[in-house]
Amino acid sequence: LPLSLSSPHVSIPFHMSLSPFFHTVEHGFPHQPSALGYSPSLQLLAIGTRSGAIKLYGAPGVEFMGLHDENAVVTRVHFLPFQLELVTLLDDNSLHMWTLRAHKGVSELLEIGRFTLTGPPGAPPSVTRVTSVLAHSSGELLLLGTEGGHVFVVEVPGFRELEERNISLDQVGALCVPEDYIGRRNLEHVETLQENPVDPNQVVIGYGRGLMVVWDLEKHQAVQHIPATQQLESTWWTEDGGHILSSHSDGSYCRWTVGGQSSKDEEEKSDIPYGHFPCKAISKIVQLPTEEGPPFLLFSGGMPRASYGDRHCISVIHGKTHVALDFTSRIIDYFVIRDGPLHTGDPGALVVLVEEELVVIDLQTEGWPVIQTPYLVPLHSSAITCSHHVSAIPLKLWERLLAAGQLQITHYSPKPWPITGGQNLGQDPPQRDLLLTGHEDGTVRFWDASGVCLYPMYKLSTAGVFHTDADPNDNMNQCSEGEWPPFRKVGCFDPYSDDPRLGVQKIHLCKYSGYLTVAGTAGQILVLELNDEAAEQTVEAKIVDLLQGQEGFRWKGHTRLDVREEPVLFPPGFQPFALVQCQPPAVVTALTLHSEWKMVAFGTSHGFGLYDYQQKNSVLVKCTLNPSDQLAMEGPLSRVKSIKKSLRQSFRRIRRSRVSLRKHHLQEANARLEAELAEMELAPVQRKIEARSSEDSFTGLVRTLYFADTFLSDSESRASLWAGTNGGSVFAYMIRMPSVEHRADEPITAHPAKEIQLMHRAPVVAIVVLDGHGSPLPEPLEVAHDLARSPDMQASHQLLVVSEEQFKIFTLPKVSAKMKLKLTALDGSRVRRVGVAWFGSSRTADAGESGLVVLTNQGDLNVVSLPSVKMQVQHPCIRREDVSGIASCVFTKHGQGETQDAHTPILYCCRVEGHVHPKPQPPHHNHNRVHSVEGWSVRGSHVSHVCEHFLLPADETLFHSGHFLSASHTSSNECDVGFSDCLSTPCTCYYESQRVPFV
Repeated sequence: LPLSLSSPHVSIPFHMSLSPFFHTVEHGFPHQPSALGYSPSLQLLAIGTRSGAIKLYGAPGVEFMGLHDENAVVTRVHFLPFQLELVTLLDDNSLHMWTLRAHKGVSELLEIGRFTLTGPPGAPPSVTRVTSVLAHSSGELLLLGTEGGHVFVVEVPGFRELEERNISLDQVGALCVPEDYIGRRNLEHVETLQENPVDPNQVVIGYGRGLMVVWDLEKHQAVQHIPATQQLESTWWTEDGGHILSSHSDGSYCRWTVGGQSSKDEEEKSDIPYGHFPCKAISKIVQLPTEEGPPFLLFSGGMPRASYGDRHCISVIHGKTHVALDFTSRIIDYFVIRDGPLHTGDPGALVVLVEEELVVIDLQTEGWPVIQTPYLVPLHSSAITCSHHVSAIPLKLWERLLAAGQLQITHYSPKPWPITGGQNLGQDPPQRDLLLTGHEDGTVRFWDASGVCLYPMYKLSTAGVFHTDADPNDNMNQCSEGEWPPFRKVGCFDPYSDDPRLGVQKIHLCKYSGYLTVAGTAGQILVLELNDEAAEQTVEAKIVDLLQGQEGFRWKGHTRLDVREEPVLFPPGFQPFALVQCQPPAVVTALTLHSEWKMVAFGTSHGFGLYDYQQKNSVLVKCTLNPSDQLAMEGPLSRVKSIKKSLRQSFRRIRRSRVSLRKHHLQEANARLEAELAEMELAPVQRKIEARSSEDSFTGLVRTLYFADTFLSDSESRASLWAGTNGGSVFAYMIRMPSVEHRADEPITAHPAKEIQLMHRAPVVAIVVLDGHGSPLPEPLEVAHDLARSPDMQASHQLLVVSEEQFKIFTLPKVSAKMKLKLTALDGSRVRRVGVAWFGSSRTADAGESGLVVLTNQGDLNVVSLPSVKMQVQHPCIRREDVSGIASCVFTKHGQGETQDAHTPILYCCRVEGHVHPKPQPPHHNHNRVHSVEGWSVRGSHVSHVCEHFLLPADETLFHSGHFLSASHTSSNECDVGFSDCLSTPCTCYYESQRVPFV
């Protein structure tokens, strides 16, 4: 089934928005899955969720998504055999029919019908409340078992009820149930429906109280009844049609013979796999034959209630081999994929959907290893604490990462992915993109983010450098010999961290040199390099005191991690060779790497530092701590006191504001009003922004760090480091670099050059230096690799300081204000995330312009032109209540953004692309000129294909936005909300690995 969507081009009048904003792709595991379905003929997997979404997955890259209009839980998903249709049952008792319809060579997932059972007038709702569904092998019938014990037969795909074929509870009781059985207990609801694999006219109806009835659909009568005494959970009809397996609530299962003499005389023989102690129910049982050897028996549940009642297990028994697969989250459902063209051969793979991941077990390889999943990988296997995106990875670095990653997956099965439905018609990605995610357990995971599927490439663990409570020799996948039940841990979802201080807070990767720096929760900064061979080495820590001996401060937070003194064997991949430890060991809030200068800069809530990782020396330490800011010394363990102090300061600001307003005289107020009214004729209405107090908490917290080769004091450019704090301060340091010949032995020195204090003391979010052409300076080594033009060092440079409230341009080296763009004063929003994006030309490959992509605390996405700092486009992107999602947003160099949903393990990707046209000669502006190209969008359950291009006559910029349809519980331990801005930005966020609400 090809995955491609198209529709005619759409043109929109110019006076509308510049370019619509859409999500382009979703990565990760569906939030709260509730149902599982599989089509052997189509080789497609379907997952329903509690939010009403239905997602189909086939071969890697083949993904479909639909959404029910009703916000209801999907409780059942069933494919019609050998058909392109599937049926979903929601918890509101409605049935929905979906189809994969081909249109111009591509396929779409569409909802084509819905149906709700209606009972006779006056009947209670339980009569038609559906509890089980059977899609008949003919592809023309649905059998619906209900809570009232009736079975309704419905013709599909038209959803027409066949009343003459319905099976009522009275018919079952009158024809086949002994009087003594009826007197002892009622039949209750229909728990299960199973079709005879040999005779399609026979189905077994299983009732909740234990009775099973074999019913002939053609003769419309009961053939046999099986009166089990325990509460029924599930049934399975063996492939030869001779036996029925039933599983029960007491942890037992029974085997019943079908046909022959009445089962009234058959003795009930139950088997309790895990002993006669009270056991949990066996919720589902499956038995499949093999060509040679004993059959496979699989069942979920059945564990001893007292000892292992909290385990989520599926037991697999094949001959003398018995394994209890132990999952870390609740089991939703499972099925088995069989070999052969008709899918009737030996069992090949067990597919298990659990609450937090999808696990596939190879049943044909010795040891039953796990098959690595190419999609639906749980990004949140450990809580995501930060992310970092790198575009256009060089081929050599890409291959080295792949090689290191292959050495880490030797425990996976060599068998290829067994779900292969459909064909991906998408073109190969134009470039190789990496997504790096930092996790609470101290790991950094590398993902191939080039296409629709987010594929795991490599995993780096920083825990080996430190002494932790976890034993590295522990192997959770192995059970001790003789243990019963024979548990084996499977799956990669493990949300628990042995030491929260290991949490990764900042990541920076240089794709040209292969250097990586990782900063953590306890003030640790690791510098790593890529090595293709294993190496045993000792990592020495360089202690950096950010307080610089200031008295009167006592750190009340966590202690720093203990570094291993003995040599550590590091596998091929990224290996640490330098370690910086900040004192106090607070969370690292800012990090940047300059691989050409061999330096890394880091910042915390107490100050920032500069480290030379070639000579392994500390170059600069600057304390930014305000003497009155005791809150910064408390650490995450004293965060409750922080809330009280923050609230207290908030109310004091309100009180001060009200008192100051009363002191104004009426005449002064009138004069000010007249001045504002006069100003309104020239500028939009602006809000009065009260300057923040220097006594507010966390004013010394370092928000951003930036390396630049620019002009600071004279006409000669120098290396420099810029730092912006939460209190609106900008510090600039001039770095003296030795010559290349003496770089290894002469020390690097840094001297203070400039300091800027913003008027309103708004937190500084980003710092960018613009060259003589008004373009941002290229990345380190980017020019050396001929991937960027050399910056213009002849004309004067400009400094762009982005605070939460405005964008301000300063000239260099004088640092005088040149222009600014106010944001908070106009609409009340505040800047949360900033990225520099390149908008390339649609006509000339080398032409283009740079712009700022900005995300605000309202969830709006803005594009700001450079160097004129003018607002170009604004679109709603994220719900403003989703503070964690806003704080986790990461922008790429090509106008893409990635953010984590606050309540789901899904990573959303969005795109704002711009194409710049060379200005025509002579210049000519056509105000009605509109361009249209193809893109993607979705409306309800219908998939369509829409995208617009708009040409702006003011600057000849063409913006493009596309929505590519495809099929992180995520926690963010980093708070990017202004801590002193409690009044204007109420939020709940995570900070320093302690899930404490900030108001």
